[in-house]
Amino acid sequence: MVQSTASFTSESLAALKQRYAEAGQGHVFKGFDELDDKTAGEFFGQLSGIEVERVTGFFKNATAAHGQEGGDKIEPLEAGSFASALDSAQADERAQWRAEGMRLIGANKVAVILLAGGQGSRLGSSEPKGCYDIGLPSQSSLFAIQAHRIRRLQQLSGNTATIPWLVMTSGPTSAATQATFAQADYFGLREEDVFFFNQGVLPCFDFDGHILLEQAGRVAVAPNGNGGVYEALRVSGALDWLRERGVEHVHSYCVDNCLVRVADPEFVGYAALRGAECGALVVPKKAWDEPVGVICLRNSRYGVVEYSEISSEMAQLTRDGSGELAYNAGNICNHYYTLDFLQHRVPELEAKFEHHVAKKKIKHVDVESGDLVIPAKPNGIKLERFVFDVFPHVERMAVLEVARNDQFSPLKNAPGSGVDCPETARRDLLAQCVRFAEAAGATIQDAESEPAFEISPLVSYGGEGLESLRGKTLVGDQLITDIASVQTV
Repeated sequence: MVQSTASFTSESLAALKQRYAEAGQGHVFKGFDELDDKTAGEFFGQLSGIEVERVTGFFKNATAAHGQEGGDKIEPLEAGSFASALDSAQADERAQWRAEGMRLIGANKVAVILLAGGQGSRLGSSEPKGCYDIGLPSQSSLFAIQAHRIRRLQQLSGNTATIPWLVMTSGPTSAATQATFAQADYFGLREEDVFFFNQGVLPCFDFDGHILLEQAGRVAVAPNGNGGVYEALRVSGALDWLRERGVEHVHSYCVDNCLVRVADPEFVGYAALRGAECGALVVPKKAWDEPVGVICLRNSRYGVVEYSEISSEMAQLTRDGSGELAYNAGNICNHYYTLDFLQHRVPELEAKFEHHVAKKKIKHVDVESGDLVIPAKPNGIKLERFVFDVFPHVERMAVLEVARNDQFSPLKNAPGSGVDCPETARRDLLAQCVRFAEAAGATIQDAESEPAFEISPLVSYGGEGLESLRGKTLVGDQLITDIASVQTV
């Protein structure tokens, strides 16, 4: 019988058991006495690290609120309440936004947060999703593409800037991600400018609110959603690290978007000039029934409404006289924050953030029989927060509409699925490279046949630096890594 080990005493074990019993979670200790000393010590450590009263409260609040959102008043964003990079009349303003963003980057005031906790499971890969190669001629991974965009922006600033890169990983991806960066020599960035931190986890529950065990002596846990980034930034020391470096503005995005403009100077400059504490990029929906969340007003505050929350009639509403969808601000998880907001305002707000209920199939051990349960249908609940849960509490929000084909091509689905998959990501990035060259005055051989024409981000971040291509006809299938050695017809 386990009474104490080097990890705990009989008194500390009794105190922990009492805490769990008072929270209604005493069942997790069934069979504890049969564990070997090593497993018992690890289990004690895991249970001690869980604020059981708090997480049990999360479950009760989330399940009580689940399905009761119907009383919310949902309205589209008002016309004119956000700017659009699609509006040619705003060309001068866009130049001002970009200039301000580049000024801030050059002054070392801008950092980037990468949400990279996901694995490539749907893509048939066990590696972190950021390691995935979408089939480009360069064979660059998503991590490499994004790192090279950071390097190019630093170069455009006159090589005087450093853009710190904060990379949020999860338990399953942390070691592999850090090993990938080390093996790639941080993709040409300085190691001291990259900060890794881990997304938090929460226990999994059955439908009655009991914490599940994935095996004897181990609680079943799951990542706490991308909204866990706020707490993870704070507890990891990342925000203090940024403060020490003099950073004031932060751009955040998800790893699975191959078109993301990392540290986007136009977006950063736009939000900064508006005096915003938080901002979001949006793209027009492909169609009224596209299954994507949209940024709107919920009870007169900014929020995101999922496609399942609004009726077909609401989704098809158009703005007077324009024919444009009223609910058209597609959310792409691309955000701006001031460091002051993340460090000083968000901690006060986190208690107000909701947890969302996700009903899942959760493999676990039956604590009564000791049998392993492998469910065929959802049998439990995972709790998660979303990064946009902060929106209703923002006092000064900046929303900017951008072109989907320039800034958003997510990688969500398996190869061959035809939608948001490696093939569409590759197509969209290569098509953007063709547009960059054509905008510079070049002609691409057989452009209509979608050639494998890639311009390295180290050569051009957003179409700049290609002036020497004017009047030239370029070989379609080529990788441009040096503007001086472009292949022409």
